[in-house]
Amino acid sequence: MPRPFWSGQIQISLVSFGIKLFPATEAKSEIRFHQLSRKSGERIKHQKVSDDEGPVDNSDIVKGYEYRKGEYVTVEPEEIEHLRIPSRHTLEVTQFVDEDELDPEFFEKPYFVVPENDVQAEAFAVVRKALQTTKKVGLGKIAFGGREHLVAISAPADDKLAGMMAYTMRYPEELRDPGEYFRDIKKVAVDEDQLSLAKELIKRKAAKFVPEKFKDEYETALRELVEAKVKHAPIPREEPAPKSAKVINLMDALRKSVRGDAAPAAKKKTFAKPAAAGPRKGISLVKPAAGKAKSRKSA
Repeated sequence: MPRPFWSGQIQISLVSFGIKLFPATEAKSEIRFHQLSRKSGERIKHQKVSDDEGPVDNSDIVKGYEYRKGEYVTVEPEEIEHLRIPSRHTLEVTQFVDEDELDPEFFEKPYFVVPENDVQAEAFAVVRKALQTTKKVGLGKIAFGGREHLVAISAPADDKLAGMMAYTMRYPEELRDPGEYFRDIKKVAVDEDQLSLAKELIKRKAAKFVPEKFKDEYETALRELVEAKVKHAPIPREEPAPKSAKVINLMDALRKSVRGDAAPAAKKKTFAKPAAAGPRKGISLVKPAAGKAKSRKSA
């Protein structure tokens, strides 16, 4: 198991127990670009420089706060490390809220929460079960990464997952006012027939969320581009979108969409299953889709 990102105490009134936090996400992009000189092809190196000294070593760099134009007060790393912040080592849960009270825009990054050791497992399990059965989320604050974060603690509904989840959250002042962006949207009356067709279209496309179905097509397109360049093969390019011969009004578009999704299962049965593609050579890092190459749209 990797080292925990944070370890300390969860405190709920007089109850406290040790926990460890592990990041629940990781970067999966396997295409890495470097900066090169267009003329020489050499790697570009970045240096930290000052006007008077030129290049400066990291050990000689300190943080500075500009309190007046051109005047700074310096802060050493050791001084920051000894700031008096209780939440550096203790996550005090100060409130519980219903799960559906937290709007998605407040959530920032997920973490796995596990008990610090077997001694802490009993209190951990009791609090986890209590959160699960009451469908509540605990809110508290924790300090790391140069700031104090608002954190939500929750328990997965699946009993097979014996841990808890923590989510760092954004503060209200970090969210832009949606009114600034939504207030100029034209107010229109919703036609009942159009609404009925739109609801039917949503109903027919509704399905259980399966995360594995969603892949990063941008990453796949980048890989195809790099492989083509390595092999000096033709570079796959985006195909222009077909031009529509006539303008379709909203009602016609809804009707055709609903008819097009009338029997997707039956249509799928008419296609033969493609043969599995053999292994690809070169720098392929994941298995591409079998069969003909597809053009990708840039994000």
